[in-house]
Amino acid sequence: MVTRTVTERRNFLKVTSGLAAAMFVSPAVSASAMAADKLRIAVIGCGGRGGSNLQSVSSEEIVALCDVNRNQLQRAAAAHPRARTDVDFRRIFDHAAEFDAVVVSTCEHTHAFATLFALQLGKHVYCEKPLTWNVAEARIIREAAATAGVATQMGTQIHAGENYRRVVELIQAGAIGVVRECHVWVSRAWVRQESEADAARHNDIVFVQERPTAVDPIPDGLEWDLWLGPAPARPFSHVYFPGPKWYRWWDFGNGTMSDLGSHWIDLPFWALRLRVPATIEAEGPPPHPELAPASMRVRYEYAAVGEQPELSLTWYQGTFRPEIWSSGGIPQWDSGVLFVGDQGMVLADYGRHLLLPEDKFRDFRRPDPTIPASLGHHEEWLHACRTGAPTTCNFEYAGWLTEANHLGNVAYRTGKKLEWDAVQMRAVNAPEADQFLRREYRRGWKLA
Repeated sequence: MVTRTVTERRNFLKVTSGLAAAMFVSPAVSASAMAADKLRIAVIGCGGRGGSNLQSVSSEEIVALCDVNRNQLQRAAAAHPRARTDVDFRRIFDHAAEFDAVVVSTCEHTHAFATLFALQLGKHVYCEKPLTWNVAEARIIREAAATAGVATQMGTQIHAGENYRRVVELIQAGAIGVVRECHVWVSRAWVRQESEADAARHNDIVFVQERPTAVDPIPDGLEWDLWLGPAPARPFSHVYFPGPKWYRWWDFGNGTMSDLGSHWIDLPFWALRLRVPATIEAEGPPPHPELAPASMRVRYEYAAVGEQPELSLTWYQGTFRPEIWSSGGIPQWDSGVLFVGDQGMVLADYGRHLLLPEDKFRDFRRPDPTIPASLGHHEEWLHACRTGAPTTCNFEYAGWLTEANHLGNVAYRTGKKLEWDAVQMRAVNAPEADQFLRREYRRGWKLA
């Protein structure tokens, strides 16, 4: 453990019309790094998204590398031969004095563990989306980040794009009037398909209906027990590994809702300043005890807060679509976000947006840009580590977004319209939802 000064953050980051609050105050452990040319960074997870994240911070000093796959670890170490290496991220933190910041790119079910260790040691943290595996973990990480007062960022890279900024400005400037309805849909239909033909039609990775009974040989170099981490033990099977196969299994991931929800619901969350839903209701195929659904719909109802009136936000994945999309009332983009105001609509995706109806807005004068361009999603975080500047997907913001996304799955698995008490972190009308909010971890793993 290292000695550090903890400055409690009083306000969380709120990005509206270019206004950023909640300035970070860096802990004492990072004082040397702020004055140095390069940050000392530990990277946990080096393959897939981890490899991309590693590349994005490679301008800094990479002092530690970790991956449960020794093959991935060796490849990363070849590019950073001076870095300490280990297959167990818990051992990386035994040498916490050697680094200032941590990048977490493990699988979803271990995000919270690596992240919490870093926060408790006063380290700046970049964590891939979704921030955590369940609601309780999201709450723990959000509160730990507030106590640590370090620079944090969740890996929702599209948040740094210009398109999202322009959409947020339109909505917050009142271009379409008061927004009381929002629809978010994604075309991905991975996970539990009805047939192998359906899986092929949706470009799914593998058709799986039940937990496999056969035991496959563990791939050379993979530390399977460490990969499982806090999740319940089970024999290795090719249906879990490599990613993203694992993300369809409840024990390891949460399907499309938590994954793509981090990207797509981010836009209305930002533009409408959302935080805590009042109710959550879902529909889809009968819930499966092991596998997340390929297709489902979730409706969130938000109470009026400040200038934002009551709002209905509906999420659609797989084969579900908004009625206005199905009837041809809007362009039929594969994935999108539709803001419905009392004076018009805004349709957006990752890289484009439209004001609708187009005839009405033909001569519309857009508001001048007020939200500054991002330095880049990783660069924004690195800058915050050095200077204490704010980030736009810090764990205060990302914690609430992650919690809301997980609640969509909780409502689906519970089969009830949940009345959500955020203070008590419970569905007041559905005690059976508790089992999906948190879980008992495997022996040897504890989040505290």
